[in-house]
This record gives sequence, C-alpha cells and structure tokens, in this order.
Amino acid sequence: MPKCHLPEAAPGTPYKSCFVTVHAGTPSPRTQQGKPNEETLEMMQKPRCGVPDTGEFMITPGNPKWERNNLTYRIINYTPHLLLRADVERAFERAFEEWSIASSLKFKKISQGEADIRIAFYQGDHGDNSPFDGPNGILAHAFQPGPGIGGDAHFDAEETWTDNRTNYNLLIVAAHEFGHSLGLAHSTNPAALMYPTYAFRDPSTYLLSQDDINGIQAIYGPSNDPIQPTGSTAPTACDPRLTFDAIVTLRGETLFFKNEYFWRRHPQLPTVELNFISLFWPSLPNGIQAAYEDFDRDLIFLFKGNQYWALNGYDIQQGYPKDISNYGFPSSVQAIDAAVSYRSKTYFFVNDQFWRYDNQRRSMEAGYPQSIASTFPGIGSRIDAVFQQDDFFLFFSGPVYYAFDLNTQRVTRVARINKWLNCRRS
Repeated sequence: MPKCHLPEAAPGTPYKSCFVTVHAGTPSPRTQQGKPNEETLEMMQKPRCGVPDTGEFMITPGNPKWERNNLTYRIINYTPHLLLRADVERAFERAFEEWSIASSLKFKKISQGEADIRIAFYQGDHGDNSPFDGPNGILAHAFQPGPGIGGDAHFDAEETWTDNRTNYNLLIVAAHEFGHSLGLAHSTNPAALMYPTYAFRDPSTYLLSQDDINGIQAIYGPSNDPIQPTGSTAPTACDPRLTFDAIVTLRGETLFFKNEYFWRRHPQLPTVELNFISLFWPSLPNGIQAAYEDFDRDLIFLFKGNQYWALNGYDIQQGYPKDISNYGFPSSVQAIDAAVSYRSKTYFFVNDQFWRYDNQRRSMEAGYPQSIASTFPGIGSRIDAVFQQDDFFLFFSGPVYYAFDLNTQRVTRVARINKWLNCRRS
C-alpha cells in the first residue's frame, strides 16, 4: 500500500494531507509459502503515519485556536474539474457544518473582503512554500488558526474532485482540512476524519468520529444543542464483545472484516493493521458477510447479501458483482453467513445448514444442504465466519472461536477471538 510519511506542521506551515487510495490495478505484493517478501515486509512494518490499533485526537502544538466562535470563510476560486460551482459551495458549506454541529463554532460565507478562512484551488508552486505535486499524493493542505494565511485551506487543482465515491470526494477532504484550520492535528485513530490517509465514507452520514468530536470540543467546547452528536468509533482488538463479519486468507495474510473496517494479520509480523475497506476497495460495500480464498484460481470471493465480488490479490476483477444464484443456490438463499474452501471444495454456511461447491467443476454438489450440527458437532448454532488452517476449520461464533479437527471430526479448542488480533488480554 502506498505510504504517507509527513511531518507534523511547524508553526506557520500548513498541514499536508497525504490522502492515498489504493485503486484497482495497483500491484499487490505476493507471498511465497506463507512468507512475506521484502516489499511486503517494508509495506507492513513501516509506520503508516504512526498508526496503531487505537489512538486519540491531537491538538496542534502550541494550542492555536480562534478567539471567537463566529468565523467567516471565502471561496477565492473554483476547481476546473467536473464539479459545478454550486457543488463546490455546497461541499464546503456541509464540511463546516460537520464541525459546527459538534462544537460552539458557527460559520458564515462571504463573497468579498477579508475572511478568517480563505479557500482556494492551486496547482504546483503557489507561493506558500508548500507546492502541490499533481494528481494523487498530496491532495490539500491547511494552516493552523492565526492571522494572515492562518486558517487558510488550499486544494490541489490538478486532482479530479467529485461529489461521489470516485476519485476524491471534495466534502470529505474539505472537512478534514477545515479540522486543521480550526486547530486539530492529525489523529492516530483510523476511524477519525482527521486520520491523514484518505478513505471514502458515506457523505449522507455524519462524517465525524467520536475522536473528532472529542478533539474539537476540547478546543471550543460543545454546541449549545441539548442533543449532542455522537460519532463512529473504530473496533478495538481487545473488546470482549468483538465479533467478526467475515474472515478470509489472502496469500499468507488473514483478513478479518468488521463493519467498514478490516484487520490484516501476517503470522510472521508482530502487528495487526486496521484499515477502512474503502481505502483498499473504494467500490466495495461495507459489512462484508462471508469470504473465501480459491487457491486453485488465486482468487478471493467476498459476499454481501445476494451479491459477490472476485479479487485477484487486492484487485477487484471486472464483471462483478454477480448474483449468488450463479453458484446454484435456491432462490430462498439471499445471503451467506460464512464460507471456506478446502481441497477444491467450498463450504457455504447459511443459518443451520451448509452447501458444498466443487471449485473445479464449478457446480454445487448433490445431496446438499446438510445440517451443520450433524457434520460439525460442537460448534454451536450460529456461524459468523470461518477459515481453514492446516487440517482445521476455525469457526467463529460471537466472541469465541472453535477449532474443528477435520481428521477426528471434533472440536479440539475453544478460545476468545481477540487472540487473532494479538490482544494480550484475551
């Protein structure tokens, strides 16, 4: 995955937002016999802008802030790419609203005169000693509160700005930049809007995480609204209530999906990395429900509802999503709970039954569905996720997992799922 190594801003210099998205077609590092190659090791061991599993907001060093709560902003010029003038204005208005909802701040747009926050699109060197680098890479930067250029936000005019999930969503980037304009530094919490790497999030929802809310309120206090906003939080590895939506192996790594996030785990590396699904696959939905790796075809398949996607490494294949009826399921099956592939057979778990699919013939086998309880005794009545390791199926149900020995046909171990994320308290 492309890296973002940016120093925190010194006084008088802007916060640069290195919003890097992994698009389809990006080469993915391969592993051999479960061992990471040098590219993989460098990619996974090098800090991603200091990202641990959890973190907290940070206030700009020196605690600069605006001394009044009613601020003005002015749009100096507009993007030459795609968006209409009205779309740009609405994106900036909405971005400021995100922060005013959570704090005592109020924002007013002016068309002339001196504004507290000046917003402009520039390309290359634009006179602030922080030139833009063209498409991708550095998307924008903003200055901490203060006189003159303080609080101003600049956007790279060579980016393709949009109001949807393609390329770079102006609302999401603007809301992040305005956080800097108000005095927030980059957060180390992957759920935070102030996290320095771009990941698409649904613009129809409230964009700020609880970490962002805590940060802005630490500077300016809460809003006067009797109903205070609450933001999203990232799942934590040691949460005793943690469950997984889906699990899949991928060339030696194991991916654990939860809501809009997934953890990446490699057996030879000490850390488990938490990422947004949209950071790697902008076109995939959140809430993946099942997944499996087809070793013969070097593909992984991800399922949600009655649709599924195929990936080669981290690249989504063309022609997807497709309907799960292609596998031969009856019309009554509209979602898959869990899936796992073993010896060219794929097992699909739905409620208390399972089907078996022949990967080579690409057809569902006769005699199915069968009862999960009779074939896999001792694993419980609900399966959230499953993957294969050696001669075991590892079934995840709620906060625990069951190691089912395929040779002896019995459960040999039951433990909490947190251990898979290197939680020392589990």
